[in-house]
Formats: sequence, C-alpha cells, structure tokens
Amino acid sequence: MQVRRVVTGIDAAGRSCVVSDGNAPRAASYQSVPGFESALLWSTPPELSVGPSAPRDDSPQATFVPGPGETRLMFVTFPSDSTMMRADFDPIAFGAEFTRLAPGLAESFEIDHPGMHTTDSVDYDVVLEGEIVLELDDGREVVLRPHDVVIQNGTRHAWRNRSDKPAKMLFVLVGAQRR
Repeated sequence: MQVRRVVTGIDAAGRSCVVSDGNAPRAASYQSVPGFESALLWSTPPELSVGPSAPRDDSPQATFVPGPGETRLMFVTFPSDSTMMRADFDPIAFGAEFTRLAPGLAESFEIDHPGMHTTDSVDYDVVLEGEIVLELDDGREVVLRPHDVVIQNGTRHAWRNRSDKPAKMLFVLVGAQRR
C-alpha cells in the first residue's frame, strides 16, 4: 500500500511549513493474504504538544494499538473474506506476518474466534471504499458502506468483507484506560 503522507509543523519564525512529504513509513501489502494492506500513518504520544520544532513521529517504532492518551492513524484494506477461505490459505503464515507488520494489534485477535478482537481504545472507523460488515459479540451485524462511521468504545468486534470487492477503511484509535 503506497500512501503519501504530508506532515506540517511550525518553523522557528512561527510560520507553518512542510516538515516531510513522502511515503508512510509503515505501509505493507501482505504476502499471505493477497489484497490485505495496512499503513500506520501517524502516532502520537500521550504528552502531545504543538509549536516550533519538528512534530514527533513515533509511527516507525510504535505498536498499532495506542496506550492511554496516545493516538494512531491508519488505513486498512480488507480483501474479500473468500481470500481467507482459499484451500491454500495458511493461517500460521498469516499470523506470523500480521504479528510482524501490525504489532500490538495482531495480539488483540482471538485464536478461537477468527477476526474477533478488542482494544483498549476509542476508535473512529470510516469506510472509504467498498462494503464491510461490523460483527459484534452479541451476534449483531451492521452493513457499512462508504462514508459510514463507527465509533468503537473498547468493544469486542470483527470486520467481515462478504463482498467480492476490497473494502478500504480509515481508523483513528485513541488509547483509553479500561475500567
């Protein structure tokens, strides 16, 4: 997944400026699941501030799930669920690749319930392209289309792409403390 990321900041004279303009540092196309792509675009620490100096970019080393007060911005492209149902699908290879490319997030997934996961975060999930189904642990399923938004509040859920086309989503995760 190629994603251009333009980062602005404030220069020493107090004017806005472009600090960087290039590819997102954590973009990946998965080999084990053709069509599955992710890009971690930005990460903020809990002590977020703005002003003169380069913005702090933690995304090259950050986990994909933020701690309390941290944020993550990412794109994910979900291929059709049928991709995971192919005879040659290797769940062990996918698990290893997912753990390597999306640390923190991969560990939140349940082995006994594929796709189900929970993060300690408030998530703003926006469907950009395609159609995807949000599955909740009570069995409810919600069909989502472009420009639909889900606000997750630390809930157990899964994303299911039952269509024959990819679904692309934008996620903003805000780390929270679980009560």
